Amino acid sequence: MKLPVLFVGHGSPMNAVEDNEFTNKWKALGKSLPRPKVILAVSAHWYTASTRTSDTREPRMIYDMYGFPKELYDLKYPVEGSPELAGKISDLLKEGVITDNRWGIDHGTWSVLCRMYPDADIPVVQLSIDFNAAPEAHFEMGKKLSQLRKEGVLIIGSGNVVHNLSLINWGMSGGFDWAHEFDDYVKQNILDRNFEAVVNYGKAGKCAEKAFYTPDHFYPLLYVLGAADAADDIRVFNDSCIMGSMSMTGYLFS
Repeated sequence: MKLPVLFVGHGSPMNAVEDNEFTNKWKALGKSLPRPKVILAVSAHWYTASTRTSDTREPRMIYDMYGFPKELYDLKYPVEGSPELAGKISDLLKEGVITDNRWGIDHGTWSVLCRMYPDADIPVVQLSIDFNAAPEAHFEMGKKLSQLRKEGVLIIGSGNVVHNLSLINWGMSGGFDWAHEFDDYVKQNILDRNFEAVVNYGKAGKCAEKAFYTPDHFYPLLYVLGAADAADDIRVFNDSCIMGSMSMTGYLFS
């Protein structure tokens, strides 16, 4: 059975402990999707000078966020790693992949997975995002990893299509016009299967200049698009912008 591939707009780390429309959808996805043997997570929060993965069976939990309530730091998600999957990732991506066990499972991954699979009983391997690589390279890596879907691997990209913390308006329920414009540009091109226009996101125009100042939260989407294929149905979920400059929109390819 071919597993789906998923992009999640993870938003605030507090989604790990709060119940809302976004986390309710993540819970529903965990119950409705075919159960994976192992999960490959591309998180916005492992942003490195090269492509890295981890082959430890005991990845540590990374609390890579500051100033949040104690209950968030008390949360445990003691998931196992998978040296076998890490080896397959290195084989598929060939040269240039570094094995690095100093990181672990960060909140871009565990804040979502603790809602989807709360028992922490599915092994997880993270893949870092090389900030020196061009957008096309991330898309091509997704293509190379796509065959893992046929081996029981659920590929998840965790980030946000729009993620500009410098322009956040904490009291705003929706998004700024430019945030909606960029989010809609990405969504329409995904639904039209024009993935090249998403990889070349600058074609969206002026709205792309504010969507993010660094692409760490956007690039996980490119791995997911690369891992999708022409036979996949495309579903959009959590389709919204919040706090002015953040998109929670997610995509399921199955």
